[in-house]
Amino acid sequence: MAHMANRENPADTSLKILWVNPINLPDYDAAIAELIGQVKLPNAEVHVVSLKLPEPIRLTNLEWRVFESQIWLPVTQIARYAANEGFDGYAIGCFYDTALDEAREISGDAVVCGPCLSALQIIANLCNRFSVVIGVEKWKVQMEDRIRHYGYFDKLASFRTLGMHVDEFQLDPDKTEAAIRQAVKDAIEIDKAEAVILGCTIEFGFYAQLQKEFGVPIIDAVYACYKATEAAALNKVQFGWKPSRLYSMAPPDAERLAASGIFAGGAPIGNTIIVPRT
Repeated sequence: MAHMANRENPADTSLKILWVNPINLPDYDAAIAELIGQVKLPNAEVHVVSLKLPEPIRLTNLEWRVFESQIWLPVTQIARYAANEGFDGYAIGCFYDTALDEAREISGDAVVCGPCLSALQIIANLCNRFSVVIGVEKWKVQMEDRIRHYGYFDKLASFRTLGMHVDEFQLDPDKTEAAIRQAVKDAIEIDKAEAVILGCTIEFGFYAQLQKEFGVPIIDAVYACYKATEAAALNKVQFGWKPSRLYSMAPPDAERLAASGIFAGGAPIGNTIIVPRT
C-alpha cells in the first residue's frame, strides 16, 4: 500500500500561520508576537495582526456581546484572506472562539483554531476535571455554552472569577498574578479541579510560575491556541489533513460568493507583525 505522507523532515517543512488579535487597536500585537516567537517551530512564519475597523469604533476587548458583534464579519473576512494568501493555519485570538465556525467555512485549505477549543482539547488529555479562570461573572454563561457545545461540560469543575476586566490584566502584573493565584487555589481546594485553564488570551505571562507552585497543569490560552494551530498546519502539510468541504463544511459557490459582495473590500487587517522563520 502506498504511503501518502510527506516524507520530508517536519522541521524542514515551511509553515505559514496567521494569528488575529480581534480588536482594532495594536495594544497586544507586539506582546503576542513575542510570546509566539518564543515557542514557534523554526520553520514557521507567523503573521500577528489586529483589525482595521471604520471610525469611530475602538475595541480593546470583546467582553460584551455588543462589542463582539462588531468583529464577526472582519474575522471571517480575514479567514478568506488566509485562504487566498496561502496560510496553512489561522488562529482567532479570543477565548470566546468568535466566528470560529464561520471562519472555518470560508478558510479554504487553512485550518482554523480558537483558544477555547484548543485549550479544552489539550486539558482533556491531562485530567478528568478542570476549572476556568475568567475575568468577571459576565463571561460565564457564554463560555459555559461554548464548553457545552464542544462536549466538555461534564469535565468542568467550576469557573473562578478574578473581578478584573481584560483591559486590567496587564496593567499591574503583580496584582493580576495574585488574583489568579487565589482563583487557582480555590479551584483546586474547593472545586476539586485537577487542572486549570486561564480563560482569556490576555491572561498571558502567568501560567508558568503558578503551575510550578501548584503542581497541576495550568493552560495559557495563547500558547494552547498557537500550538494547536501550528500542529494542525503541520498535519495539513505533512499528511494532507486540510478542512473538509463536504456538506456542513461547504462554502458558498463562487457565483453566490461574488454576488454577496462580502469580500469585495479586501481583508480588514490593521497592524501587522511578522515573526520570521529562523
